[in-house]
Amino acid sequence: MTKRCELTGRTIQTGNNVSHAMNKTRRRFEPNLQNATLWSESLAQGVKFRVSAYGLRTVEHNGGLDPYLLSVADSKLSDSAVKLKRKIKKAQGSAAA
Repeated sequence: MTKRCELTGRTIQTGNNVSHAMNKTRRRFEPNLQNATLWSESLAQGVKFRVSAYGLRTVEHNGGLDPYLLSVADSKLSDSAVKLKRKIKKAQGSAAA
């Protein structure tokens, strides 16, 4: 399984450990991934995602899963998140009509 947030696209970054003597050794900065169930208001059901802690904060800041998915570009989302976004658009479209 890839170490990538399904909602924000955050992935592994690389850098250096730097000692007091300024010796540099390569290291990896991995995202803080959690398995989370997020509630979709328009679908009235929970959806499981592998999300970073930063992604959870971002979803909460945007007012929930549905507003976040509708505001973000498809290129940042995983395939399952894009499918969910289409379902949400369809559900909101049929509710408005």
